[in-house]
Formats: sequence, structure tokens, C-alpha cells
Amino acid sequence: MLPNALQPNATDHVPVLADEVRRLLAVQPGETVVDATFGAGGHAALLAADLHGEGRFVAIDRDPNVRPYFERFRRRAGVSARLLRGDFSVVLEQLAGNGFGADAILLDLGVSSMQLDRPERGFSYAVDAPLDMRMDPSAEGSARELVNEASERDLQSIFRRYGEERYARQIAREIGRRRRKAPIERTGELVDAVRAAIPAPARFGDGHPAKRVFQALRIAVNDELGALERALPAALELLRPGGRLAVISFHSLEDRQVKRFLRREERGCVCPPDFPICVCGHEPRLRALHRKAIRPTPAELAANPRASSARLRTARKVG
Repeated sequence: MLPNALQPNATDHVPVLADEVRRLLAVQPGETVVDATFGAGGHAALLAADLHGEGRFVAIDRDPNVRPYFERFRRRAGVSARLLRGDFSVVLEQLAGNGFGADAILLDLGVSSMQLDRPERGFSYAVDAPLDMRMDPSAEGSARELVNEASERDLQSIFRRYGEERYARQIAREIGRRRRKAPIERTGELVDAVRAAIPAPARFGDGHPAKRVFQALRIAVNDELGALERALPAALELLRPGGRLAVISFHSLEDRQVKRFLRREERGCVCPPDFPICVCGHEPRLRALHRKAIRPTPAELAANPRASSARLRTARKVG
């Protein structure tokens, strides 16, 4: 059980796969923990509790709105805690380059409930709001700009690649038709365009018809796959021998990226098979703590339906 000071309120963000993350990261007193996607601090409260007042906690997030959540966490955590704002891939690279070491690192990918539940951020297809979707509101390039300025071919590619949207071509064409009359400024206008573009049966299928389009735009606007590609090797460099890495993904592309990285770093020689001797010098640097991705239990899904697509992979650094 958490100490009373760290017990979340009923209105707090519910961290996904929290028990599994806590068990596999196995934080010990005196260690250094890096939560590279702090959000509302749900996982942070659990991990800081396991430090028992001894150790350091580093929180990273690109969203300036996390500051009040972090300050509340810091007051309750009882350990030395610091917030570093920025793209987690950049901050992890900077920490590793400065010789910083960590014993446990968590990457909880995707959009946070804190962002989804604020309509003005434009992440949700359920509420009409300005079309934005930037995790860092000060960053350039919102969803509005992408929707109105990208070519139909590029939009089609984004919807198909990042959203696995089967009607990507039709939706991109409908967006092009509408924006020639007037810019698409709001989430509700984008939802209307998606509904108009897809066949009637698909409007009443599994989930909201605009879900995949919004997901694809969010990933593109925030360069989420590019950030993950840069963050994984930076996190590995940052880990001390014996350190643990946990990654929660919510998209098949993210999960495949994490899976490939862990498998590559578990291998020894990576020379082509026809080489007579090893010239790469590559040695295993990680050992997976479980073979298959961990998914939420039925009980967790009943309590938190947003966890449905979550996948957890963890590994320990060898050395």
C-alpha cells in the first residue's frame, strides 16, 4: 500500500499497468528513477513510494501544464525530485551526455489523460474545440496547420501509416474538398469530414469513426515515433548496469519499434551471416524481463477502459 501522503485522489489520473510497472522496475531505496513521461504523475507516485525517502526522482515532460501536478507530487513524495521540461528524447540524450546515471526509467507513450480531458487542447474527437493536438503548446506545427496545408497525398499517407485507417484516401479527399471552401479550424469540423467520407456502415462500427484519424494526426504533429526512436538508445546509455527500462505503448507501430530495439540489444554479433568472423564487436546490452508484451487484466480494463491498447515491455541492462 502507498503511504497516505501518496495516495491518489479520486479525481487523479489512473496510471496504466501500474502494478506491473512497479513490480518489474523494482525500485529500491537510494536509487535514481527517471519518469520520462510524467503527465499527471500517476506512475511517479508509485515509484517514488518505493524509494522510501532515499534516492532521486527526475521527471520529464514537454507539456508546461504538468507543473502543478509535479509540485503536488514533489510535496508528497518525500525524495529529491526535479522536473525537466522538453521532448523526452532530447532530455534523455542530454542527461546521458552529461554522465548522469539512472537505475530505473519509465516511458509511458502516447497522450495523457490530463491532455485528453482538456477540450481546449484539441486532442479529443468527442468534444468540439480548436484543432491543435500539440503536447507542447509552444511548439510549431499544430494539427490545424497539418490538416489545412499538407497535400492530400501526404494526409492519406499519415492516416494510413499512423492510424491504419482503411478509408485514408477518401478522408484525405474529403478534407481537401472542404478546405478549398474554408479552413478546417475545429475538431468538430474534422469529425464531420471523416463521417462524410466513410461508408455509412463504418460510421457505426467499432469505436468512434474519427478515432484513427485523430490518433494519426497526433502522432504526426508531435513526431512521436521519431522521438521514441531517439529516446530508446538514449535511455539505454543513461541506465547503469543492472538498471531497468519499462516502456508502455498504445499503438502497434510503437510496440513493434520497442520490440525490435530490445531484441537487437539482446543479441551479440550483428554481422551479416556470411561473414567468417565477427567484426562488429557488438555485445548484448539488455536482457528482457519477459518475452511477450504484458497487457491489462480484465479487472483493469473494467476499471479503466482507456488501458485497452496498452502494452508493456521491460528489460534490464547487463554489464
